[in-house]
Amino acid sequence: MTLRVARCQRQTDLFGPPLLPGLAYAEAIVDLVEEAALIAHIEAAGLTPFQFQQWEGKRLTRSFGWTYDFQTGRFAPGDAMPLWLDPLRARAAAFAGIDANALEQALLIDYGPGAGIGWHKDRPVFEHVIGISLGAPAAMRFRRRIEKGFERASADLAARSIYHMSGEVRDDWEHSILPIAARRWSVTFRSLR
Repeated sequence: MTLRVARCQRQTDLFGPPLLPGLAYAEAIVDLVEEAALIAHIEAAGLTPFQFQQWEGKRLTRSFGWTYDFQTGRFAPGDAMPLWLDPLRARAAAFAGIDANALEQALLIDYGPGAGIGWHKDRPVFEHVIGISLGAPAAMRFRRRIEKGFERASADLAARSIYHMSGEVRDDWEHSILPIAARRWSVTFRSLR
């Protein structure tokens, strides 16, 4: 039997642990003016179609700090993070309770209409994963294999919100983003293990 959970908690419960250990979430990490500026920077950052082996995704991406090539499996140093990411990186690190310098990789994504991300775990080389959602809201799903199927949960990601995955939710659960009809952008910061 698969346990189905309607929603992940939006923040740490004052009366107990979060629904998925290691998942934190908050809304309004940036305001509307900051969101518009971030979207403009992302659109000017030279994103390219996401490539996974012989497939091309419906989203545009660009990595800074470190890159991972899904064609070759190569993990390597990449272009330095642009200065416009520094204030957001500091805010993301403060939310996660870690030093901003620990966030050594940034991934920019432009999700066109109908784009999502299939089930996956971020590469094992990464420890903390902190995402900022911009534009249209989205649904993030979580699953982990149990004896008879999958345990599942989901969380709504509002525009201008932030989430942090570490520990159990980062290592034991897969996650995905459902395709949406409207345009969405995200900035994901990661630390190395």
